[in-house]
Amino acid sequence: MSSCVSDSQYNSTSSIIKEASAARVRDCRRVLLAARISKPGGEAATRVWIVLWKAAHAIEQNAIRSVSASGLGLSEFAVLEALLHKGPQPVNVIGKKVLLSSGSITAAVDRLESRKLVRRTAHTGDLRARIVQLTDRGRRLIQRAFQRHANDMEETMVVLRSVERTELVRLLKKVGMWAAARLEDDSDTGKMADSSS
Repeated sequence: MSSCVSDSQYNSTSSIIKEASAARVRDCRRVLLAARISKPGGEAATRVWIVLWKAAHAIEQNAIRSVSASGLGLSEFAVLEALLHKGPQPVNVIGKKVLLSSGSITAAVDRLESRKLVRRTAHTGDLRARIVQLTDRGRRLIQRAFQRHANDMEETMVVLRSVERTELVRLLKKVGMWAAARLEDDSDTGKMADSSS
């Protein structure tokens, strides 16, 4: 608490108490999240990160090669694949599903529309929104491309047995959720600091 006081020496007493309380809540949240995850005694976290990064890069290069054989970029492939498996979607929903910013998703849909692989239609519930759907040509292309891509990814992952794949997915979700929670916690800290200013 002394660091809260020294950092906030010109703030009111209520601000100091509020900051100290927020810090305790953040610390408790971190402890509770950490308690859910056992601490490893083996590999250093930086080594795990490097191995994960290199593996992800190599797998991504296989995916890029697979997708580009269809004449598509990763963004276009991701949009078409989402439409194939999820059906017509608003542009912004597709962007969130395939991790593209609003500008990038718009550009990807524009490129696909110019190739007559998708079309935009008016959203019946929201006249400002546009729904993106596959054209027949787009559906044929992504069905073939996705099947080829699925086969290529099977060849890429063939070194893992079924049980290893299941365990890998479980572990990646676990570390991904922890990392996301840390980011969320950090963004909450920034919001609290902004509101106390």
